[in-house]
Amino acid sequence: MTVDPAVLQELDRLRGRVPELSGSVLATTDGLVVAHDAHGIEPDGLAALAAAHLALARRFAHAVNHGELRESVVECDRGYITTYTAGPNALLTLVTSGDANLAMVHLEARRCVRRLVKILAIGAKPPQARPEIPTQAGPAAPLARRTPMATLPNNARRRQATG
Repeated sequence: MTVDPAVLQELDRLRGRVPELSGSVLATTDGLVVAHDAHGIEPDGLAALAAAHLALARRFAHAVNHGELRESVVECDRGYITTYTAGPNALLTLVTSGDANLAMVHLEARRCVRRLVKILAIGAKPPQARPEIPTQAGPAAPLARRTPMATLPNNARRRQATG
């Protein structure tokens, strides 16, 4: 799969604006990597975990009637893992060190997500039309009705068995 160079440039710009950024992964909501700028971090595993985390966080949001999920933050001893929805089918996950200014990370990440959504929308293929399922003409007469043997009277069963 070829990655749009504009996506890679956007991830590179984000690294320049957030010096505490250890890595970033743009993935589908299914957990497949679209693009990454993750040095020392395994992007496929991070994308899969982020997608699972996003699905769970969405369930939390719906369970308390807080609307659609926009982002999620995991705070660890040595840093943060933040995940942002990037349109209906993508998510951006950032890994930052503990000395990161979380407000600045959010500001820059949200700007980046807005630009990525536009880039992904431009590159999206229009949905292909599905071929129509051919219709078959129904029978001219209604189908014959069959009666199970157990519902017939005893004498009718004997006639059918001998006949």
